[in-house]
Amino acid sequence: MAQVHTSNSLKSLISISLMTAVLGLAACTPTHPDVKARQDVMKNYGDAAKIMGGMVKEPDTFDIDVFKEQAAFLDSESKTPWSHFEDTEAVGNAKPEVWSDNPGFISASEDFQKAAAELNMVAQNSTTLEEVKPAFGAVGKSCKSCHDDYQVKKDD
Repeated sequence: MAQVHTSNSLKSLISISLMTAVLGLAACTPTHPDVKARQDVMKNYGDAAKIMGGMVKEPDTFDIDVFKEQAAFLDSESKTPWSHFEDTEAVGNAKPEVWSDNPGFISASEDFQKAAAELNMVAQNSTTLEEVKPAFGAVGKSCKSCHDDYQVKKDD
């Protein structure tokens, strides 16, 4: 027996097709290159911090060589994303304060770079988790402070 399409099933099919097309277009909309660049760097920061943070939370997993590697990476990359905040059209998740309080934002970025450099220096000269914990904590505080002041929260 042939299936009869009702008006409701046709409307549903059209609605689903339109939603799919809209979602497809949204997915194809290019992200501003500066936003993408800084998000990529920040994701890499987060990945390194997760590795080190996992060791801090679970001391049995502490591997000083891996910690040193991640600290060196974070230090070397700490200078990378800031040039990608110059274009006021490249908003992304940045609050307007990035530009309206640019001296404060620059200061926060410099604080992060100093904290990352300190963590790297401590890590390269340490053998225990207890020696690196305070410097790792300072990096975390620096990240949080900047995100609190200059990043749009996901629920905003």
